[in-house]
Amino acid sequence: MFFSIKRTPDLPQRTSKLCCQPAVGPQVPLSINLKELPPMNEYGFPVGLEMDVSYPNFQVSLTLLSITQLRFEIKEGPFARTETVDIKVVPIGNSIFAVSWQEQSGATVTNVQDYDRSLVHSFATLPDGQFLRMTGTMTITRPTERPFDDRPHRNKALVLEAMTSLFQRRDASAVERLYAPNYIQHNPNIPQGRDALQAIVAELPEHVYYEPGLVVADDDLVAIHGRIRGWADEPLIAIDIFRIEDGKLAEHWDVLQSEVAATAADSGTSMFDPAEATRGARRNRA
Repeated sequence: MFFSIKRTPDLPQRTSKLCCQPAVGPQVPLSINLKELPPMNEYGFPVGLEMDVSYPNFQVSLTLLSITQLRFEIKEGPFARTETVDIKVVPIGNSIFAVSWQEQSGATVTNVQDYDRSLVHSFATLPDGQFLRMTGTMTITRPTERPFDDRPHRNKALVLEAMTSLFQRRDASAVERLYAPNYIQHNPNIPQGRDALQAIVAELPEHVYYEPGLVVADDDLVAIHGRIRGWADEPLIAIDIFRIEDGKLAEHWDVLQSEVAATAADSGTSMFDPAEATRGARRNRA
């Protein structure tokens, strides 16, 4: 989170002073392990998908039958045949999978299937020892019946890790680990770059505390709704929007409002509820 502040030599400030009241409300640190992804049957390999892969010298049709089997069909050329093989699938990046198998002839194949770029990098050793290295373009002929893109999940985990590392644990070292070197800041009161953000976090007093709420993600963008206590005279409600690039936070926008209690709001509802994130997760599973 990046707040609208005026810098002083001692401490970054949003207004004329920081509130020195201790934070109240839930004080449970939140830590997200970026390696803890959902099981592959939820956010992994796109079982049921069918594709044509066009290599320089031939075309192959692939059907992803399950997490352990695929069927390939080569209609023309010296490799023409249809076969169902047992496979080993290893996720190696955002929507990138290494898929390996051995064929009845003894040939071994490893495909690196990159669904973001619609490319398949293939490495095959034929029975006679000949080694083939090929790259083909992927054309989806029948989509899977369920989502397989795990970028939104990974990106949400990255944003949660960043917000809690910086504004709960005040870990300035996390900036270099989680933010892109050419990080772009759209808050007009904060200088550009990771160094400026790292300096702000290093100066944060202990009573500054962030509570994450609802998080939504699409493609390479994540928006997070949260509340920060101790930054100003009263709690602030914030929406932070991040763009993720190559697994790091690359760009940021934010808007902030002073919190108004439900009893004083015309709508009669609260501006923020820490349980909103849990309710959102339940809706997604329904």
